[in-house]
Amino acid sequence: MPERSVLEERFAAIVEALACIEGVTVGAGRRGFGSGTLQVDGRIFAMARRGGLVLKLPGQRVAELVASGDGTPFDAGKGVPMKEWVVLSQHAEKRWLPLAKEALAFVR
Repeated sequence: MPERSVLEERFAAIVEALACIEGVTVGAGRRGFGSGTLQVDGRIFAMARRGGLVLKLPGQRVAELVASGDGTPFDAGKGVPMKEWVVLSQHAEKRWLPLAKEALAFVR
């Protein structure tokens, strides 16, 4: 699991790449699920959590990423995986930006 500062740095690069797209905003200043997130039209599509990049993608895409070993299910701390959310692993870092763009398109 990467150190928090390294993860924040990686997420900041994704924020920089996507924040200029119309409708994309950065959630900050609030506690909870909405802080430190990328949102489109007020809906979260990416965030840095639990040692990786968390993305909202179609359930089938999440299943593919989990099956390939590139991700793990995201459960938001409730012990039940969320079908459309995945935590991308550190070894899949080169795919983070393309997959974040995919998440943006899905949520939009």
